[in-house]
Amino acid sequence: MVYSRRCCIVLLTLKQIRKNNNKTCQEVADAVGISKVYYWQIENGKRKLYYDLAVKIAAFFNMYPDDIFLPQK
Repeated sequence: MVYSRRCCIVLLTLKQIRKNNNKTCQEVADAVGISKVYYWQIENGKRKLYYDLAVKIAAFFNMYPDDIFLPQK
C-alpha cells in the first residue's frame, strides 16, 4: 500500500507541474520524444517510467528528476 500512495503522490505532482507551466501532454510528449498517449499513461500511472525518460521530463521543466519523482516525506 505504501508504494501505491507514493506513486499517486508522484504522478499528481507531475500533472501539477505540467499544468502550472501551462503545458499540454502533447507539448511535453513532443519535447521528450514520446507519444501523447504514452505521456498520458505515465502521468496517470498506467505505464512505468524509466530513468532516462524521467531525466528528459525533468529537464523539460528545468528541474531534477528527484524533485519530481521522489516522494517528499
